[in-house]
Amino acid sequence: MRILVTGGLGFIGSHLVRRLLNEPDIQVDNLDALTYAGNLANLADLADHPRYTWHRASITDAAAVEAIFAKAKPDAVMHLAAESHVDRSIENGMPFVETNVVGTEVLLEAARRHQVRRFLHVSTDEVYGSLGPDGYFREDTPLQPRSPYSASKAASDMLALAQYHTYGQDVVVTRCSNNYGPYQFPEKLIPLWITNGLEGKPWPIYGDGLNVRDWIYVEDHVEGLWLALTRGKAGQVYNLGTRNEQSNREVAQALLALMGLPPETVVPVKDRLGHDRRYAIDPGYAEKELGFTPRVSWEEGLRRTVDWYRTHTEWWQAVKSGDYLTYYRRHYAQLESGEHES
Repeated sequence: MRILVTGGLGFIGSHLVRRLLNEPDIQVDNLDALTYAGNLANLADLADHPRYTWHRASITDAAAVEAIFAKAKPDAVMHLAAESHVDRSIENGMPFVETNVVGTEVLLEAARRHQVRRFLHVSTDEVYGSLGPDGYFREDTPLQPRSPYSASKAASDMLALAQYHTYGQDVVVTRCSNNYGPYQFPEKLIPLWITNGLEGKPWPIYGDGLNVRDWIYVEDHVEGLWLALTRGKAGQVYNLGTRNEQSNREVAQALLALMGLPPETVVPVKDRLGHDRRYAIDPGYAEKELGFTPRVSWEEGLRRTVDWYRTHTEWWQAVKSGDYLTYYRRHYAQLESGEHES
């Protein structure tokens, strides 16, 4: 089976590529533009793997995408490539519309033309909006996105499902809660705090710190994606979560204890514009239909994550300084001339 993964040099995508290559009969083609969130170091040890190929291209480049589909002839697409940081979307929403909406449509149309057997569209619980103190997001919860990022993801979800209803294209959508784990870009909450702690810097926390998220260890998420790809039903949405609600203050307290840091490390800052108060997923449908069962506890996942950042200082220091982008621009300049494969 040949699978085209988009965004495979990113945080979740790189974990997914590793998971797929554990299957002996899977060939992986990774379509990644290598923007700020992509990092060749995430899969450096797999660069010469006989069943792995990286294609450098933007999912918004229809001609490049067409050429990659024609060459790779994938049996399935697992679409993760996205602009995903809420704060960046508040500053400028246009890249989110271009990548998340236009790019998704480019991929869907290419997949339909090339008769790809299954298209897995990976989305987020943020498309549902904000919950009050009670209740859970279910697959039939109305979409009420409240940021440019989540609005662009909701639009891409609808485009994917429209392909199923209009053309009968085999499309499956997953919506996951907040991920954490190794290789996560340090602008996200948990790696930002861990790396700041290792540098002796304060931890900024929005507002009163009582915003609640359901957290899932990244390896559990990618296992859910594999199950959705192989067991999911066409036209269905599957929520992937762990019933692990934590406020930002609770996350901070757990990390402070693991890292042996004092409470004054946490410094309140002005709240994010339109900051959603609570997300909580009901994963019951995925549990029943896919056999989805997260295996990594919150405590174990945090411990693994802290240990990874402690022992991979070169990786995160290069990311936070921007040196990794300078390196890639110098050593992969030939790719800027139109070559799409490594």
